[in-house]
Amino acid sequence: MAREFSRSDRVAAQIQREMADLIRTQIKDPELGMITLSDVELSRDLAVAKLYVSFLAAQLPPNKCIKRLADFVPELRRQLGKRIRIRVLPELRFAYDDSIERGMRMDSLLHGLTHDSDHPAEDSTPE
Repeated sequence: MAREFSRSDRVAAQIQREMADLIRTQIKDPELGMITLSDVELSRDLAVAKLYVSFLAAQLPPNKCIKRLADFVPELRRQLGKRIRIRVLPELRFAYDDSIERGMRMDSLLHGLTHDSDHPAEDSTPE
């Protein structure tokens, strides 16, 4: 019977749990606001972990927030190495997850469509 999840999926899930806790406890930068780790993609060889993050109430634009997070990578990686047992700890790379913004934009578009359909245009053809 084949395994339900590959090793890279299991390691990615463990990294996501541990990194979410580390981000919450180790990063104390008010300009970044609240940081949410939404997903971790791990390369097949387990060498690179891409961490998708979003920011709530950040005072900086997303690209500067990502650069600011990159400054914390050495310490986060060191702490992660203490928490999980893996032969080679993957390189950590942060990426901005804009799915929340896209979802809000889609929601407003759909709300606009339903609002327009509630008030159909007046028929201006003369009878």
